[in-house]
Amino acid sequence: MVRRNDGRRAALVDAAIEVLAGEGARGLTFRAVDAAAGVPTGTASNYFSNRDDLLTQAGARVYERLTPDPAEVERQRTAKPDKETYVELMREVVGRVSGFRTGYLALLELRLEATRRPELRAVLTERVRADLDANLSYHEASGLPGDAMAVKLLYLAFNWLIVEQLTLPDVLSEAERDEIVAAAVERIVTE
Repeated sequence: MVRRNDGRRAALVDAAIEVLAGEGARGLTFRAVDAAAGVPTGTASNYFSNRDDLLTQAGARVYERLTPDPAEVERQRTAKPDKETYVELMREVVGRVSGFRTGYLALLELRLEATRRPELRAVLTERVRADLDANLSYHEASGLPGDAMAVKLLYLAFNWLIVEQLTLPDVLSEAERDEIVAAAVERIVTE
């Protein structure tokens, strides 16, 4: 029987994210999650029906934790819809996602694991597609310049920029990252 203490479950899923980021998908065991969460051995197995359940919930939790602060969303919605605002929005997104280093690295591990697990691939595909659709909807409602293709190109470009920053942080300085964000918006987004 799977337990329902939501606080404990969240702590275990957060620990799973840390294990994924630090040890990779192969290191994700119930025992490793228990150790990372600082709970007695066997606790995680009481909350998740199997490892796939844990992997899936870890992926969902990363997206939950990456959700922007409502005040930031409101600030962006009320800003002037021009390229300067677009650049600031993209810098905020890249900074926020890069700031949750273990979460993004865990997502990379989950993506690799999804190449071998069709059920996980289906869940991640649905979640990533929903994320992209949310970005497209936000863009359309915002009045920002550019079209859906620009949003998709920026989405893909900045995902790789984030991978670069998190895996090889000395390749680009923070100033170079900011320049790249501004240049990508300027070159991809047409009025």
